[in-house]
Amino acid sequence: MKTMKISWIAKASLTACMLAGLAITSSAMADVVVIVNPSNAASIDEEQIAKIFLGQTKTFSNGSEAIPIDQKEGPVREEFGNKLLKKNPAQLKAQWARQIFTGGAKPPKEMASDDEILKFVASTPGAIAYMDSSKVNKTVKVLKH
Repeated sequence: MKTMKISWIAKASLTACMLAGLAITSSAMADVVVIVNPSNAASIDEEQIAKIFLGQTKTFSNGSEAIPIDQKEGPVREEFGNKLLKKNPAQLKAQWARQIFTGGAKPPKEMASDDEILKFVASTPGAIAYMDSSKVNKTVKVLKH
């Protein structure tokens, strides 16, 4: 009987910990948006965004140059990779390692802060980046929520 109580308590504790972890993970997930320079008139869908950030194309649908900007590693970058690129951080690193090794595309330039990204995208016509939606301002155009 004592063993059954301990077992039941252990299961209940484990379940509680798992639920708490899930709640923390859910609340830590960022609401990521894709942004471009306001002058960018190209039609850009999720597939085009993924191709640009995976190095499969260097231009927008209208033929203008695309300059992708990555966030430094963190929850926003992870959310963007999982949601839009359908790849986790390890898969993305492996893909870029292969592309660099074979002389293919170079990974997007990384920027350390949302302010740096906003300034770059606002001043660079071909720039495309992503960031937490709460940090976006009117100097850029939001493509995708």
